[in-house]
Amino acid sequence: MTAAGPLLQVKNIVVKRGGIPVLDIPDFRIERGEVLSLLGPNGSGKSTLLLTLSSLLKLHQGKLIFKGREIDGRRSELDYRRQIAVVFQDPLLLDTTVLDNVASGLKIRGMEKAGRLRIAAEYLERLGIAHLAKRSASKLSGGEAQRTSIARAFATRPAILYLDEPFSALDPPTREALISDLTRILRETDTTAAIATHDQMEAMRLSDRMAVIQQGKIAQAGSAEEVMNHPVNEFVASFVGMDTVLTGRVLENHNKHRMMIAVGDREIEAVGNFPPGEQVLCCIRPENVTLSTDSPEEHSSARNNFSGRIVRIAPHGLFYRVDLDCGFELISYITRISLDSLALREGRKVKASFKATAVHVIRKST
Repeated sequence: MTAAGPLLQVKNIVVKRGGIPVLDIPDFRIERGEVLSLLGPNGSGKSTLLLTLSSLLKLHQGKLIFKGREIDGRRSELDYRRQIAVVFQDPLLLDTTVLDNVASGLKIRGMEKAGRLRIAAEYLERLGIAHLAKRSASKLSGGEAQRTSIARAFATRPAILYLDEPFSALDPPTREALISDLTRILRETDTTAAIATHDQMEAMRLSDRMAVIQQGKIAQAGSAEEVMNHPVNEFVASFVGMDTVLTGRVLENHNKHRMMIAVGDREIEAVGNFPPGEQVLCCIRPENVTLSTDSPEEHSSARNNFSGRIVRIAPHGLFYRVDLDCGFELISYITRISLDSLALREGRKVKASFKATAVHVIRKST
């Protein structure tokens, strides 16, 4: 935290819909200059939180504190809204030219014409749509329309930029190009931003910090590395891509560091400090599981080596997902080159290996 404190802080906020609480956040903050991802499945409350942070949803209780001052009245709320910008999943554009759309936020704020057109032209260039300046917004493709919407938001030079699922309606190539450009512009302009998304890969690429939302509450918040590799519970683990989550019981703990954990009739070595007898969950990311042909000549430095049978192979983005039966279910991601070089196929026996440090152990809730 800087000496000036967080840019935005919420205290004990509750939001209700139909009299039912849909958001309950005791304490949360957005730091100056950070890009924050609000991550969660559909219906988790991430968009509700984003709209609440942007003062577009009414609080049932609690308060928003912006730059150290509570947003507590109509004038204060209006001043806050003038310092932020919101980009929605579906672009909301005026029936005019692209240039006029990008300049519209500055016009509302009373900036003179020459100045607003100069700034609008700058952000058209940054978003790669300068050639569309005179085109009617009604003639744009989905990707072009979203770029126009984002350019309009940036043009106002907001203290906080809020984006609600801005890529979900776009096709993969268009989404990929826009994410790359948005990442670059956020860094170049040092813009503070909060992005609601259900896509963990989007969140990893864009954000400095993540907050995982579960049923209207923040299940975990922290750096991208912390959340992705050290989830606090089974929900977070499953959501951020710990595809293998195994229930086990601690058998031994050597020097409060290395543990042996019984998973069914198998034993897994892991790093941690749980006492013998503790019921735990062993979480393993699929990219940390190495596959090899099951031959005695093969050697691995990994502490966990299991023979298994391939149950299923399926494409998974740039990789292939391999489902294994090792006496417990285990998931691995491999490249096409590895798939071909190992001649892997469903039903084949292989050796699966992973390091003790690759096992994230959390206490199993009762």
